Amino acid sequence: MNGSTESRAGDAPQKPDGRAVVLNLGTARKMLPLVIRIVGDILDLNRRVQALEPEQSRLDRQRRTLDWPSRSRRYQLREELAEVDTRLQAAHQELEQLGVALIDPHKGRIGLPTVVNGHLAFFSWMPGDESLRHWHFAGESVRRAIPANWKESGEVRLFGGAAATPE
Repeated sequence: MNGSTESRAGDAPQKPDGRAVVLNLGTARKMLPLVIRIVGDILDLNRRVQALEPEQSRLDRQRRTLDWPSRSRRYQLREELAEVDTRLQAAHQELEQLGVALIDPHKGRIGLPTVVNGHLAFFSWMPGDESLRHWHFAGESVRRAIPANWKESGEVRLFGGAAATPE
């Protein structure tokens, strides 16, 4: 693992200026409180969309026969969904600017990019995790415990098999 953005991995998330983001464990842990708040916002906004869309769909299907209060509610829902969508886009953009990958938007699982043995990997966190204790290679769904011998900074090398835990 390397904290320098000069060490690029092929599929590493890109900052807006085009540089690959590669984090060491210490930096990833320092970023986690902010990332948790952003992910919480995304999950809350997704729940709001799920709550509003069925009513919006129903009113859209009945739009030709709606009375004025229902028609007004339809317009209100449209505006509210547009505002929620704008806030969702902003939260996703904030994660992108931090270089954080939203691995599973429904569960809130995120990946903070790193390099392990020269391969793109992610420190993995999801709601319910007490702290940053897992990692996985890019393209894998198996989360492995972060070994105790990994330092807060510096390069990460695997020595022997790392214990893997399924999602």
